[in-house]
This record gives sequence, structure tokens and C-alpha cells, in this order.
Amino acid sequence: MSRADTLARARTLDRPELAYLVRFPTSDGIRDMELTWAELARDTDWVTARLRDHGLAAGQRALLTTSGFEGFWGHAVIGALRTLKVTYGIAEAMGWDHRRTAVFHRELDPHAVIGLSAETLEGLAGAADIAEMFRSTPVVLARPAAVPVLRGVGVSAALITAVGPALALECPERGGAHVNAAEWRVGVREGQLSVAAGEGRTSLLPETPLGIAGRVITGRCACGSEDPRVLFAEADQSTSSRS
Repeated sequence: MSRADTLARARTLDRPELAYLVRFPTSDGIRDMELTWAELARDTDWVTARLRDHGLAAGQRALLTTSGFEGFWGHAVIGALRTLKVTYGIAEAMGWDHRRTAVFHRELDPHAVIGLSAETLEGLAGAADIAEMFRSTPVVLARPAAVPVLRGVGVSAALITAVGPALALECPERGGAHVNAAEWRVGVREGQLSVAAGEGRTSLLPETPLGIAGRVITGRCACGSEDPRVLFAEADQSTSSRS
């Protein structure tokens, strides 16, 4: 039996609804939450639309930097890239794998780099000019600590980050990172971001403080989305501008 036959046969088998057990930090410690395949499919659809807003399309190439424990959103991003028919490479988001990021960036010449971390940038800084490396990349989606570093050297980076079990992804307007309002409720309590599961999520999550300083902007974004936007306290000034 060929590999294709094996995969085709596997797709006909029943599988459990559970796709991931998501572990995320809160102000009171680590919390677990289930993620079903149906929820993952909806998350993937949302990420697909957000990446399409950034201009990603068939035939382009992307570099994703993520870690294995981030599979709950990394899987959605990979699914979105596949849907958009964007070729991608993956490097570890930890600083020790910065050389692979450099190699993939050189060899792929990507249209988008997704998930850049401050640790990766710190590793690259010793061997490359970060401004020269990423300034010509059309789409750079970076984590909160990396965004001000990139913008400080002239790279127009947008924000991508986990907000508890949810994914926040900034649109091209650079006005804060959107969170899918159909799946999650984000808010602020005593200056801390909180998240709760939407009515359609199988695993219930009451309002949960995350121990992250920030604020939430509601109302229609200039991009046309009604999804709320998250701003982190340390990134307010840089995130609210389109540097």
C-alpha cells in the first residue's frame, strides 16, 4: 500500500473531537483548555482572512518562526498558508535557532515572515543587519517584544501574539492586534487583559485575567473589521503608529 493510499484510508477513520490541549499562563498560574478540530478549523479560516488582508496569495513564500508548544495557533497559521497556496518554511522561535531563520530568509526570499521573536532578533543581530534583512520583506508579523525593535530600525512590523488561548493578529492599519470576536471575548480588568471563550467554543472559559498589562479597543477598525484590538502597555506608542 502506497503512502497516498494509507493517508486516504486514514482520512476515512473516526477521530476524537479533541485536537489540542492548550496550556497558557494566567495571573493565577497555568490553565488548560481543550481545542477541538472544529474550533481549529474556524480559527484557521479567521487567520486565512487576516493573512489575505496582508496580501498573501498563491505562489508567494513565507517563513514561520514558532515553537512546538504553540501548535494551537501555529497549526492555524500553517493551515492558512496552505489554503492560500503559500509555500512556507518553519524555524524555531527560540534564539538558538536564529541561524535557520537566516538561512530560510536568504533561500526563500519570503513575502512574509510570521512570528519573529525578540530572541531570534537578538541572535541575528550578532551576524546580520536586521534592518537590511527585513526592511525589504513586504509582511513582517512579530511578537510584542520584537515589534519596537524592528520598528526602531525602520521595519514596518505588525503584531502577532497569543492572548491566552486566543491569537491576536494586527492588520495592515497597525492599530492594534485583532482578536476573533466570534470565538473570544477580550477585556481589561484593573489594567490587565482578560479573555473568555465565546459561546461557540466547546471548552468553557470564564473571564480569566492574564497578568498582561494592556488595553482593548472596540469599534470598527480602519481596515473594516469589527473585531476588538489589543494593545500591550509596553507597545502602545509603537503599535498605534504606522511606522
